[in-house]
Amino acid sequence: MLKKIQISLVLFVSLIFIDQYIKFIFVNGYYLHGDCISLVLAYNKGVAFSMFSFLEGNLKYIQIVMLLGGVVYLFLNKQVFKDYFLPISLLFAGGVSNIYDRFIHEGVVDYIYWHCGFDFAIFNLADILINISVAMILYINYKLSKSSKN
Repeated sequence: MLKKIQISLVLFVSLIFIDQYIKFIFVNGYYLHGDCISLVLAYNKGVAFSMFSFLEGNLKYIQIVMLLGGVVYLFLNKQVFKDYFLPISLLFAGGVSNIYDRFIHEGVVDYIYWHCGFDFAIFNLADILINISVAMILYINYKLSKSSKN
């Protein structure tokens, strides 16, 4: 268990650092326009697709409560952490990095804009980490449920 906690912490801290460094580059003026994908700075005051942007400054506190609730849940359900420690690391890194943005920039720093064939939301590495973590959780859950039936 200690090894999983160590791996999780290193991954968590490293991913936050990488995400914040990339965001720093865009906040300081980098941009690139392409035919399908543009790298441009945008601040998202809401969550996915700018939902709940009407909550403005309160959203970061709601998200902190949700993350702390997840920590408490994992503390009380240690087996869940053992089974899902890698996706949990990605999920928490993405969440904490985006919450940090809300305190520093008053919105999440987004920069990847897909506009090939249709306009899609603008997003960032933290959002990608969160989506990958959900896919990993579903896959691990499928594998665990399949092995428990045998």
